[in-house]
Amino acid sequence: MDKIHEGQKDYTCDNCEQTFGQKAHFLLHQRTVHEGQKDYACDRCEKKFGQKSNLLYHQKTVHEGRKNYTCDQCEKRFGQKSDLFKHKTTVHEGRKDHACDKCEKKFCSKSDLLRHQETVHDGRQDFTCDRCEQKFGRQSSLIRHQRTVHEGRKNYACDNCEKKFGHKSLFLLHQRTVHEGRKDFACDKCEKKFAHKQYVLLHQKIVHEGRQDYTCDICEKKFGQKVNLLTHQRTVHEGRNDYLCDKCEKKFAQKQHLVRHQETIHEGRKDFACDRCEKKFGVKQHLLRHQETIHEGRKDFACDKCEKKFTRKGNLLHHQKAAHECQ
Repeated sequence: MDKIHEGQKDYTCDNCEQTFGQKAHFLLHQRTVHEGQKDYACDRCEKKFGQKSNLLYHQKTVHEGRKNYTCDQCEKRFGQKSDLFKHKTTVHEGRKDHACDKCEKKFCSKSDLLRHQETVHDGRQDFTCDRCEQKFGRQSSLIRHQRTVHEGRKNYACDNCEKKFGHKSLFLLHQRTVHEGRKDFACDKCEKKFAHKQYVLLHQKIVHEGRQDYTCDICEKKFGQKVNLLTHQRTVHEGRNDYLCDKCEKKFAQKQHLVRHQETIHEGRKDFACDRCEKKFGVKQHLLRHQETIHEGRKDFACDKCEKKFTRKGNLLHHQKAAHECQ
């Protein structure tokens, strides 16, 4: 008992260096985190947990919908006070106390840092989909992939439009950004605003810092996001188009492209209207590009060989290839 009050932690994990004051907590950590043992299954869904307390929390918040702690800054609700506190410090105060020693990325919790190091720097992807061979760094990501991609499960329907989502977080984000038009995160280096903080950070890293940390080992093309590299390799080098439209013969490399194609081409949906003119668009990014280029007159892509400016990067590259490489 004296050791607990004195803050002694005599048990160190040799896998991740986390320390524990009690042997029971140390053994539980090894079983659940590093061995992946999950002995507690939810009888209402397929989810499993390493600790009974996590199972009970899951049932209380997910199946019973009990979330008694509300954030006074954004109205988001939580099932535990500790989750509310973590949300406030990370989202509203922007605290990230755990830095990766291999790159510049910072994280809110040590567990997120360790997971980042294992999946990004160590390249660990221990969970493989038995239907398409895609690999994942986390079991939860694999399960989510199987449910949404292969089973087509979309349990969250928007009551403003007909769109459905496989994840509640994406459904709520859709409502805030598409129907409420909220963009709460602004880039301090340009005028662009974003619906999510991670999009601002990604934008700053790729656009303003010019970072492209993911290189294709086949053609040396570089990408700012790992997901774009993997998509490039599957579609360009492997030639995979796994998503077939059942209304025409067109195939797509990504499911989201198939869904967008069906909504805009076959259903004729144009849900995004410009508030400055009467033009409508089937894709939100087309509306934003229209507003930036037509109404705001923005030309953010300048040629470094002449004074010409362009509204889109593709147009700049085409200009450079046609005008300057032929000289």
